[in-house]
Amino acid sequence: MLDPIIAFFTRMFGWIGRGIGTLIAWLLWPFLAFRTWLRGKGWFIKIPVFAIIVLIILSYAYLFYITQFWSRGDADYVASYNFEETTTGVGDVLPDNSCQNSAMVQMTADLIDFNVNQTAWVPSNPLAKAGFMFIWDWKDTPFFDNKAAFQLGVNQVLRRTSIELVDRLGRVRGTSSINQNLQEAREAINYREDAWFFTFSPPFLQPSTQARLRDGRESLLKFNEQLKACSADFDARADNLLQFFDRVTGDIGSTSEILQRRMEVSNFTGFDSRADDRFWFTYGQLYAYYGVLSAARSDFRDVVTQRQLDSVWDRIDNQLRDALDTQPPFIANGSNSSLIKSHLESIGFDLLRVRSNLVEMRDILDR
Repeated sequence: MLDPIIAFFTRMFGWIGRGIGTLIAWLLWPFLAFRTWLRGKGWFIKIPVFAIIVLIILSYAYLFYITQFWSRGDADYVASYNFEETTTGVGDVLPDNSCQNSAMVQMTADLIDFNVNQTAWVPSNPLAKAGFMFIWDWKDTPFFDNKAAFQLGVNQVLRRTSIELVDRLGRVRGTSSINQNLQEAREAINYREDAWFFTFSPPFLQPSTQARLRDGRESLLKFNEQLKACSADFDARADNLLQFFDRVTGDIGSTSEILQRRMEVSNFTGFDSRADDRFWFTYGQLYAYYGVLSAARSDFRDVVTQRQLDSVWDRIDNQLRDALDTQPPFIANGSNSSLIKSHLESIGFDLLRVRSNLVEMRDILDR
């Protein structure tokens, strides 16, 4: 009586077993064919082949290490600058006849140092760009693209800040000449984010992204030395601060739109292989803006005092600091009807809170 049922399940599991075996054989076939080809070769071929295999294995091991063991930075890093102890505005003459340098410029240089000197820059890594054996893009994995997304978020803020430093802050109104150090810093920081030493296009060698970012950092530090020597300008006017807020709110608004589009494809399970890079890009952006905006508050301290922006700016500082406490072990993108929360919605809410207060400060400056 039970024999037909037993036979059915026997055949079903047999088919499943054959299917799994066929899949494994298909996956292993290139390696088996390669071993058969190599078996008949001499050592003058085997040794270079083995060396290349070891190099590939070590390269992937290094990629695994730098993408899985990385620091999100110190959430309280702004406190180490003690901006509240600075009592002079940028460019003001100090008792030793030097001038006060720019906290924004120093913060931008330090964030570059954090991004490329204190850790490995992932977006330029050849294997990070190639994916797994040129078949599987790391962006479609839950873990291997998180550090790169964080670094690109920080770099987005550095690019925006460097543009504003050249166009408005590092010159007196629009009639003075552009500072050469700031110009070189902007060009270096806005360099390609995924450039490696070698390229397939002539002349086949190029500066890497890391090298160009380090050049940009050096140019920023040179500009601050010029400020300290009272031989450069930093125009800390209210309209320049208003313009900077406009640029920052536009940048944040663009990121919120990206988050919204990703949340539209959420599902009940909350699993989304692309949600993690959206989250960590936003986190990196908030991390960098926490430092840059705190530094801007120090540089524009006279404007902040005159326009009574302290209370609103305190809210922004607190919101940015609170947002940096959101560091989930994995990123979920649950739909509205799911029991699983959407981390994109959480960090997007923090982003919009910061933006709304920046708009409020912009309106105060515009009165």
